[in-house]
Amino acid sequence: MAFNLDNLTSTVTLTNGVQMPVFGLGVFKSEPGAETENAVGAAVELGYQHIDTAAYYKNEADVGRALAGTGAGTGTGVFVTTKVWNSDQGYDNTLRAFDRSLEELNLPAVDLYLVHWPKPEHMKDTWRAMERIYDQKLARAIGVSNFEPHHLEELSVHGNHAPTVNQVELHPYLTQQAVRDYCREHQIVVEAWSPLGRGKVIGDAVLKEIGKAHNRSEVQVALRWALQHDIVVIPKSVNRDRIADNTRVFDFTLSADEMARIDGLHVGEAGRVGPHPDTISF
Repeated sequence: MAFNLDNLTSTVTLTNGVQMPVFGLGVFKSEPGAETENAVGAAVELGYQHIDTAAYYKNEADVGRALAGTGAGTGTGVFVTTKVWNSDQGYDNTLRAFDRSLEELNLPAVDLYLVHWPKPEHMKDTWRAMERIYDQKLARAIGVSNFEPHHLEELSVHGNHAPTVNQVELHPYLTQQAVRDYCREHQIVVEAWSPLGRGKVIGDAVLKEIGKAHNRSEVQVALRWALQHDIVVIPKSVNRDRIADNTRVFDFTLSADEMARIDGLHVGEAGRVGPHPDTISF
């Protein structure tokens, strides 16, 4: 599943044939209301074709309004992802949560629906609901978020459809090699949430030095690094200029040596900015 990195329209083909844009806008911690609506509107105007939200973010309605205002949405040019939250997992609960998300987004279907976090006690029933949603063509693809290899192995026992995507925390300080290796072997696309380590990449000496050679920022270098590793990225911003700057990653290439130097920034669990999926309490 090697990426073609021409521009913002570049996609990766999921195992079911759906084309998923490799670059998008994330809206985690974008305030509900005008902040999210304006950010999504600006992104679409700038050429973004992928928006990632979730029920937990409480801004699905704002994403929907922004897409309606631009004439975009599922089937009309913008790839929309949302997710089922932990307290809504289980068969019936997941189906109800999905209906609420469609209502909030004001869309007839979504492009990708994800299980937000692994909850082993609900995994079988939640995935059965996800498969029903997919089979009814209400989601063009289904997948998971924050799943470790052992979660994916457990899911493989229960499901008729394998997840097409696994969205995980991934950035130069947490490279998730074991997750990436498992997903590559099983043809699951890896998508990075917090690809900038919640801003920790800014000021990094290695990224700054590499960026200077390409006339690019540390942020742009970190995003390019992920893309060259065939990882979908969804950087979050609510500032139009930064939303635009984040896209300046398609007209330069990092060398093998530069990629290796960035790989070397990995510090494992010490680099994690979110919780570990095996120790979540929510």
